[in-house]
Amino acid sequence: MYRFLLTPRWWGINLFAVLAIPFCVFMGTWQLGRFEDRVQTHEQAQEQPAPGSRAAEPLDDLLPVDKVTSGRPATATGRYADQFLVPGRELDDRSGFYVLNMLRTDGGKALPVVRGWLPGKAGQTAVPAAPTGEVTVTGDLQASENAGTAGVDPAGGLPDGQLGMISAASLVNLVPYDVYDAWVTLQDTDSESTAAKNSGATALRPVPAVAPQGSGLDLKAFQNLGYTGEWFVFAAFVLFMWFRLVRREAEAARDVRLGLAAERDADSA
Repeated sequence: MYRFLLTPRWWGINLFAVLAIPFCVFMGTWQLGRFEDRVQTHEQAQEQPAPGSRAAEPLDDLLPVDKVTSGRPATATGRYADQFLVPGRELDDRSGFYVLNMLRTDGGKALPVVRGWLPGKAGQTAVPAAPTGEVTVTGDLQASENAGTAGVDPAGGLPDGQLGMISAASLVNLVPYDVYDAWVTLQDTDSESTAAKNSGATALRPVPAVAPQGSGLDLKAFQNLGYTGEWFVFAAFVLFMWFRLVRREAEAARDVRLGLAAERDADSA
């Protein structure tokens, strides 16, 4: 009754099922692994000590930035150089901008330092002057931003002195020196507040460090879980359709054998 499975047409159907089912299972398993990795990373991030409870370490000891070192307090010594304003950044649901200065270290390489946040529009709000002379900064380490980072303006076309994305790739075209592929955000702005009072400018507010991308249970994590279900459903559907076609073909062959249907009708079934 099942000799039809050896016909050329059924060889193609069988080959498709044999290849499609393992592929769907593999893709579903891979998506499930991605979801489990995100859950594990989220749990590890939850177990990390609070930023203020960790001792600061030299910048070079924490590079390159990864999911473990992101958010860790880093120290660096140098002199402030070029200043940039990063517009379109929100803090406590208020619109404003970051004040970023390049810290030229003794090695010549520069570290982007976000000294703080100010409300208003970049270029129209007075900004406290950066400290002069050699300074040692301590800030929470952050990875370079990319086009998918919240608040980033990758379109460009900003006025001189403004920056849409905090990254070595965007800064290297604006300054004549090498730039670290990382940045820090200062949490202690007491000295900045004093400078602001002396100059009549609004005091800078510290910018909280953010968790590294891919370390939280965000929408992408649950998308991975949804894709897992879809791939397993596809595998089950292929298997169901294969059995359905086999049963249909077997019933048609049986009807021909019993004389209940013409062989031509069975072949077209």
